[in-house]
Formats: sequence, C-alpha cells, structure tokens
Amino acid sequence: MSSDQLKAHLEFFGELGVDGIRREPEWRGRSGADSSTTSGAEDLVPVFSSADAALKAIREDLGDCTRCKLHTLGRKQIVFGVGNPNADLMFVGEAPGADEDIQGEPFVGRAGQLLTKIIEAIGLTRSDVYIANVIKCRPPGNRNPEPDEVEQCEPFLFRQIDTIKPKVIVALGKFAAQCLLRTGDPITRLRNYIGDQGWWSKEAEERLVAECKENVDKGVEEYLAIPPPRPESMFDHLFETLPPALAWQRKKVAGR
Repeated sequence: MSSDQLKAHLEFFGELGVDGIRREPEWRGRSGADSSTTSGAEDLVPVFSSADAALKAIREDLGDCTRCKLHTLGRKQIVFGVGNPNADLMFVGEAPGADEDIQGEPFVGRAGQLLTKIIEAIGLTRSDVYIANVIKCRPPGNRNPEPDEVEQCEPFLFRQIDTIKPKVIVALGKFAAQCLLRTGDPITRLRNYIGDQGWWSKEAEERLVAECKENVDKGVEEYLAIPPPRPESMFDHLFETLPPALAWQRKKVAGR
C-alpha cells in the first residue's frame, strides 16, 4: 500500500467517525481468537451482481423451512415470490392458499386472477411487478396467520423488499398491511391509506394518482364501448382498488 493509498484509507475511516487507531498488538486481532486460524469469512457481507441473484440467495437461506409449526401442518411447498426483481411496484399478500400451495407461486387462484386483471388494468403485466406474501407456507384451512408464524417469516419478506427496492408497495389484506406498517389498526381504517415509510413523497403520490386517472379514463372508454348489457364485474374491478381521490370517476359511468 502506497502512502497515498494509506492516506485515502485513513480519510475514509475519518469520514465514518473513526478518529484514531490503536497500535498495541492485542488490538490487531479478535479477543479470544487465534488470528492465524481465523479466516473471518463469517463476517463477510455478500455482494450480489444483481437483484435476481440476491433473491435466489434469500430463497436458499429460507431453505426447506422448519422455523415455525406450519411445516408440520400439511404444507406442500414454500411459496417464495415471483416477478420482476427490479420492479417499481410490489404486491404483498397474507399467505398462500390451496392453489398457491400446489403450484408454488403466489396469487394464482381466484384472488390471483382478479389481481392479474387489476395489474393489466393499469397497463402492466405480472412480469412487470413482484408478488409475495408475508407467510411463505399455507396455513391449514386457509386460517389467519398466527403471531409466531409472522414473526418467523416476515424477516424474509423484508429482505425481499430491501433487495427489490420497489417505489410502491400495495398491501393486499389485513395481515400484510399490519405487518408492513407495524400497526394493529383494523383493515377498515387502513383501506386506501397511502403511507410514508421514508421513501414516499407528495410528488410520488400525485404522479401515482395521475397515472391511475389516465388508466381509468382508458378503462372507462373501453367499458362504454361494450354494447349493453355491460358486465357488472368489469365495472366493479375497475374502481374497487383506486384511492378516494379518484372516486369521482365512478360517477362518469354511473348511468351505464
């Protein structure tokens, strides 16, 4: 190491708040450890070449999970997540259902078909977004996740979020919203809530509303182009997930 490199090295640590070094021999190794036999590999933080590689590493860490009781209660497989590892939009649900447990992919049953329609209604496909659940294993009988199950599983969800770094996360259901927002508020109070978790801004909210309005306008035009009688379900799906700021759009086709 040259003197210039050493100087740059010390300046870097100075910026981190390190104001000096210790020259005593005992400070050159770990306490209680033989530096000649300790590789230090356990302290290395892995660096991945892509978000996809990082997600695969998280899945490997999860393994054939036995951290909670769900692995003894009939789960067929772990349902990790699916979609674009660099997605701007991420959907987080509660837990896999029967169809998801069989196929190993989140939101492929009836609720998943509706979610796919909603995603397509805003001009995207499932491959453009990322979809995951708080719980990675199906609870028996599709019962609600229990606190100890959420506690064991949510760290993997947060690692997924930290890797993907989505601009917007949509919580699908009570448990997903409560987990993400760290709240016990009922779903009736949380519905249509846009939260600020440090990465949200007023500009982002205005942009999202504008994009929603543009897509709703397009959807309304397509809806009105259908000869009567028009499918009621299509109308409901078009509006049921929109923020209150766009509720006036429903009046536009109220006389359908």
